[in-house]
Amino acid sequence: MEKGNIVVYYGNGQGKSAAALGNAIRYASQGKTTTIIQFLKSETNADYLSKLEPEIKLFRFERSKEDFMHLSDEQKQEEIINIQNGLNYAKKVLGTGESDLVILDEILGVLDEGIVSEQDILSALEGRSISTNVIMTGLTITQGIIEIADSVLNVKPEK
Repeated sequence: MEKGNIVVYYGNGQGKSAAALGNAIRYASQGKTTTIIQFLKSETNADYLSKLEPEIKLFRFERSKEDFMHLSDEQKQEEIINIQNGLNYAKKVLGTGESDLVILDEILGVLDEGIVSEQDILSALEGRSISTNVIMTGLTITQGIIEIADSVLNVKPEK
């Protein structure tokens, strides 16, 4: 059994989620499965991605259509519970090995917001099936994430 890799796309540039989605499409073209779990996304392209099932499955646990930063404190508390449920689901998917690729889209943003800790993410990754590949995206990265990752790509604008 081949060991899965952990790849991180981070930085201020655009295209991190698109790069992750490109990998999902590549996996699907090879007959492999992908689970995408989105965090902190105010809009999704879920209607389009649903056409790619069963090879690519998209999950979004947040209920609000608004950006997390623009929510009231009460709404933020509700969404924090939903986001934590999303991380718990990610742990399950990672642990069972039911997907060849798991994309944790904007998980680093959840870390930035203090909703989950670096240790929460590291624990989820450490509990993954050995063959499961993981892609994480977000703006910033921590040293612990860098250390566990096999590949770290900083996406930044040149112009």
